[in-house]
Amino acid sequence: MALSVNPRPSVDGHRYHVVVVGGGINGVAVARLCAQAGKHTLLVEQNDFASGVTSRSTRIMHGGLRYLEHGELSLVRESLRERERLLRERSHLVHPMQFLLLLNEGSRRSAMSVRTGLWLYQRMAGKPATSSSEMEMKRLERALDAGRKWTFYSYEDAQCEFPERLVAEWLMEAVDAGATVRNHTEALAIETAHGRVRGLLLRDRITGREQRVDTTWVINCTGPWVDRTCQRSALRMARPLLGGVRGSHIVLPRFSGSPASALYAEAADDRPFFILPWNDQILAGTTEIADDGDPEKTAPSAEEINYLVRSVAQLFPKAKITAQSVKHAFAGVRPLPYTPDRKPAAVTRRHLLHDHTGDGAAHMISVIGGKLTTAASLAREATRKIGLNVEEPKSITITGRALDPMLDDAVLEIARIGAVSEESARGMLEWHGKRAADIARMALVSAELRAPICPHTSHVIAEVVEAYRREHAVTLADALLRRVPVALGACWSETCSREAALRIGAVLGWDEHTMGANLEAFETERAAFLRPVQKAAALEAAAD
Repeated sequence: MALSVNPRPSVDGHRYHVVVVGGGINGVAVARLCAQAGKHTLLVEQNDFASGVTSRSTRIMHGGLRYLEHGELSLVRESLRERERLLRERSHLVHPMQFLLLLNEGSRRSAMSVRTGLWLYQRMAGKPATSSSEMEMKRLERALDAGRKWTFYSYEDAQCEFPERLVAEWLMEAVDAGATVRNHTEALAIETAHGRVRGLLLRDRITGREQRVDTTWVINCTGPWVDRTCQRSALRMARPLLGGVRGSHIVLPRFSGSPASALYAEAADDRPFFILPWNDQILAGTTEIADDGDPEKTAPSAEEINYLVRSVAQLFPKAKITAQSVKHAFAGVRPLPYTPDRKPAAVTRRHLLHDHTGDGAAHMISVIGGKLTTAASLAREATRKIGLNVEEPKSITITGRALDPMLDDAVLEIARIGAVSEESARGMLEWHGKRAADIARMALVSAELRAPICPHTSHVIAEVVEAYRREHAVTLADALLRRVPVALGACWSETCSREAALRIGAVLGWDEHTMGANLEAFETERAAFLRPVQKAAALEAAAD
């Protein structure tokens, strides 16, 4: 049984009203809104959608409690408003999460300032104060460093475990509205004439073919690649737009005493950082290191990994966390505004839109900064900048019946439609929301489509087929790291990769050569993203 996948016809010679370069969460949000406004839109991404900064974040949708320290009240207000909208409109992907802010007698922040900040934060959110259960606090207190006196402050924010899935949904909505989207397509140059944007030279990284398109507007949403995109296009820039800041994270297995809530604590150097449950594991981060290197090659340094390990270990000394405990680490470069005279922590997280008219490229806008939570509001601002009449949403509304993956009747309905287990049905709802029913109907076609992707997951092959057919996955890594991100799971191994490739290849009709090439490329990309730490730590220990 072989199923066809989504074709990639050439765009050579086509004309668009707007071309969005960069397919992270901001670029996809902008392209979606442009298409929904009725404009002929092309979105291009040099790698895969959501493969850059979006997938290398702390994966929380928060209002930015920390931004209050820097007086950015309007950013906090905007973030809280967008957080609430995501909680309502994408409830299968964005979930409320209880956060505990920890202070001890040596903390740099005073109890009074924290209480004041939390009061203001909750007031701006329009929600009453919340508290974690007494049982959770006592459990944590037993696990934390017993030599210190701890004070807990509880508040609510939200987590999006898989922002890659949010991007995939927005991407499909952009396509449904008429947008043309191309991942693995590099913008080689933005062409100008008489001081105005005229078109782009593109290269399909899969086929190697070059293509040229005409356009009226270009929106540069390439994140940490913004300056490189401008340089390639010979723009007359007086100074860089960005000052890249690397943020690294470590992923740990759950340990004795590991938190069930998200912890907001002070790291080894008193910087705030997070420790939170994620994907049946523990995610800890992040760092802030100036980084002006190639964003595609960014990686957590040994110093950053050790810093994060020390920070977790000093909070939970009984868990005996060491570098050998770390499963893997990952890093991304935050595209913050160029402010060489300021420390990274003090640089605004508010997005900025740079008009390139003065640089010899009228009708080109570069997006600087931004965060997961505010991608939709950034898109509204960017589309207004190019003259589109986009109104601010007046209220938070839901169209149609929302599917809650925690509701038993919804799970049972999907299980019935696809003849799959309740566990598989729940997984479909959690990752695909309203589209779960369509995937379940596909799964009903054959036992091969209802089979699990690998023995350790309840997610099924039909979800991967959907990734190739409708969600514009091109490679195995596109499918298993970002559309159906089972390869981010705690149990994933090289054996899982081989088993998944065999099962997927059998359905998609891959020959032995295609199978081998897909598997090799997948393992290479996964290792480059999720840097293995245990092996390196073991070698260091052996050398000592």
